[in-house]
Amino acid sequence: MGRKNKGRPVHGWIAFDKPADMTSTQALNRVRHLFNAAKAGHGGTLDPIATGMLPIAFGEATKTMTYTVDQTKVYRITVAWGSETDTDDREGAVTARSDRRPAREEVKAVLPRFVGTITQIPPVYSALKIDGQRSYDLAREGKTVEPKPRQVTIHSIELDDADTRSAILTVKCGKGTYMRALARDIARELGACAHIQEIRRLAVGAFTLDVAVTLDQLEASAERGTLDDHLLPVQTPLDDIPAVAVTEQEAQRLRNGQPVPLLKRSDLQRLRTLETSDDGIVLALLGQTPVALATYGAAQIQPVRLLNLL
Repeated sequence: MGRKNKGRPVHGWIAFDKPADMTSTQALNRVRHLFNAAKAGHGGTLDPIATGMLPIAFGEATKTMTYTVDQTKVYRITVAWGSETDTDDREGAVTARSDRRPAREEVKAVLPRFVGTITQIPPVYSALKIDGQRSYDLAREGKTVEPKPRQVTIHSIELDDADTRSAILTVKCGKGTYMRALARDIARELGACAHIQEIRRLAVGAFTLDVAVTLDQLEASAERGTLDDHLLPVQTPLDDIPAVAVTEQEAQRLRNGQPVPLLKRSDLQRLRTLETSDDGIVLALLGQTPVALATYGAAQIQPVRLLNLL
């Protein structure tokens, strides 16, 4: 019996422009199938109705997914006035209605109240776990779901457009922020009802839509045999992490799990670079090739995650 094909060793990122009506898992599986990649994951779930940036990692890039999920995200959302739904978006059943239609000036005036570290109650239909079960599974079973309030960070909210039907906002935020909950809460603050009509994610950290590819583009590239032209480097989401150049000998030490001491006079410049790390995490590079994510301290770097690209 022949051995099952486990896929090829692809390493890098795809900045994928997810279409609507496709879950993030479905998007991941479709792109992975096109590449016939042995290992893949995505850097941050998008709602099925949402479109836009879904970073997809292959191979050794999956080891950097934590840094992608933690990075700042940018969304453009359309908030539709008039009704709340049980999902807080256009696909849910209406649970409340209101004739109130906030004026543009009212909407703009209330937005600063939602900037900064705020408390947010996630939507009932979310992937959060409650007593070991997904919140959306409990809700679909008709069970009472009470998600716990959580703190999230919103860096900015800009009002792009508004009329009596809807408001369009651009939101820059930290991880774990629900756009559906934000739309719901802004409306309630204004004494109105609303739900999300459209969500488009414009960016996740270093991944922006100007480098994104669509499913149609990937399928066309698959036919031409040029899929790998779309791959971004493994280190793409690590732009904010200080990088330190290492020699071949130092790279081998890191691969063996050994620390690299930085005690020579010639190491002074490297030490100055490493001291800019906020959390002690640095990226060791041999030329342009990532070798390892490492911690810096006591004048040495210690490998914590090897990137096997050599």
